[in-house]
Amino acid sequence: MSENPQNSEDPQKSEKPEQPERPERPEGETSATPSTPGTSEAGKSEAGKPEPRGEDVRVPEAPGVPEAPEAPVTAGPPAAAASPAAEPSGRRRLAAALWPPRVTRAQLVVALLLFVLGLGLAIQVSSTSENSALRGARQEDLVRILDELDDRTQRLEDEKTRLEKQQSELESSSDQAEEARKQTQEKERQLGILAGTVAAEGPGITLTVGDPTGAVESDMLLDAIQELRAAGAEAIQVNGVRVVADSYFTGSGDDMRIDGTKVAAPYVFKVIGKPEDLEPALNIPGGVVQTLEKEQATATVERSAKIVVDALRPAKRPDYAQSSSQ
Repeated sequence: MSENPQNSEDPQKSEKPEQPERPERPEGETSATPSTPGTSEAGKSEAGKPEPRGEDVRVPEAPGVPEAPEAPVTAGPPAAAASPAAEPSGRRRLAAALWPPRVTRAQLVVALLLFVLGLGLAIQVSSTSENSALRGARQEDLVRILDELDDRTQRLEDEKTRLEKQQSELESSSDQAEEARKQTQEKERQLGILAGTVAAEGPGITLTVGDPTGAVESDMLLDAIQELRAAGAEAIQVNGVRVVADSYFTGSGDDMRIDGTKVAAPYVFKVIGKPEDLEPALNIPGGVVQTLEKEQATATVERSAKIVVDALRPAKRPDYAQSSSQ
């Protein structure tokens, strides 16, 4: 019997070819190309041909065996090395966005208006803080100033009441001519006191201003006269000179003159009026007394129940003014 040709074949050929073992990848290797058996360290294949570098060489695997995932191979410097180079670029972009500034016309107009408004407010606040003499006054001084204003208002109200009474008397009097004559005489006396042609007496104060250094100016004495008149002074005399509506002060120091008459320190003011109104008017913060004391002068105020103002001025006939009453 002849042997089966299939059985006569080499048993080694009938066996299933063995799969080559996958060599383990050494630690630290970044290349994704697996090493094949028979490849030398110089990177040559079994046939002696050099293995190309930079390409993936795959080894055929047996069916049914999953292929191992390949690690991505990236070219170029690592990401950490690119951050220093990107930082100057960001700064340049920021500088380019900020300079030169892009300002519109509307923004310029708004900025100009805000600047003018702020400047005006600053000037207003500065002028208010500098010019306000009562800003640093004490509460007692402010109360006294308010009382003085109330007294002035009351005097005006009294004057209004008196005039209304005179009007009613003239209208209701049976002998209107005699009543008119009496009121005319009383008015003449009052006007004579104000004009300085008639002597006067009554309660008031005496203001004495000493000037040892000669620093008192004529405008300081004039300010004192104005304060006294505003406080209700009815008759004023300074060193024997009657002060009236048209009086004037000139010179300073040793050459002080009132209406052309020379006067010397100490300057004594005799004033008829309500003492409770006259004295506080001179002692208000920033008033006459404080101004004189700043110039190294002295100012003393004394109240009196009777002040005599006997200096007279000659009555002057007006050259051009005439009475308009018929």
